[in-house]
Amino acid sequence: MKYLLYFWLFFLPAQAFGLPLTKLLSAEHRTVLLSQGTLMEAQFKNPVPRLVPEYAFAQSLTDRLMKQIEPSLFVETLYLYKKGPDAEKPNWNAGERRRLFNNALALSSLTGIQYYSNSRKAMRTLYEISAVIDGPDSKRPLPDPVYGQPPQEVSLYVRQKDLTFGDNIYRYTYYAQPEALVFVQQNYTPLTLGIITAVGRDNLRSVIAVIDSEDYLLIYAASMAKAASLPGINQQVGKSFSSRIDALIQWFSAQADRAFTEAR
Repeated sequence: MKYLLYFWLFFLPAQAFGLPLTKLLSAEHRTVLLSQGTLMEAQFKNPVPRLVPEYAFAQSLTDRLMKQIEPSLFVETLYLYKKGPDAEKPNWNAGERRRLFNNALALSSLTGIQYYSNSRKAMRTLYEISAVIDGPDSKRPLPDPVYGQPPQEVSLYVRQKDLTFGDNIYRYTYYAQPEALVFVQQNYTPLTLGIITAVGRDNLRSVIAVIDSEDYLLIYAASMAKAASLPGINQQVGKSFSSRIDALIQWFSAQADRAFTEAR
């Protein structure tokens, strides 16, 4: 019994603390992130994950999503969010983790956020409407959900109307891990560009993994889609995804600022 107690005491600290960047990223990726804060890559032919951190849950989930749709385009981003002075270190506490989870569920706050449109060379509204709904058929709006304790897994339907792909329904799935929060977006309706169906129903997956990493949150975001096989569609959709990922990361960073500064 004494040796068993020593065993648990030895391993408890490793389980309790955030994962260091040295275990999550290659030396090359760490160097870029620590100097520039972000790293992005887009692939349009036989894509494979190249930036996903060395975190088993994110790796297995990304691989599974790619097998589900066999994407023709894949955009991934790494972003390093530095925790402020009010944040608990070296790992988030239960209150911060709960607030981060609930703030990520505050999807109505996406209404009206802006992103930079590469095609128009100007800022543009991303979501004209963003609201949790009771289902894909009735589409009745609901308040953003709030949890006293983040559930291990929860799914919900969301209506989001944007100026590029129109008015659509998505299914969001949230996963709460001890050292990470992971969110997946899946399109329930097809995404259109004018009269063209750019991405068919259920052919889009976007994943965001927020990993607690001592002084930082390491954010991995990836959007993958099987786009219509028309000239230029992959590149057009991919560029839009890149801009959108950037806007969503900035939105989440603002949500994280709130989570770490609110009273404990």
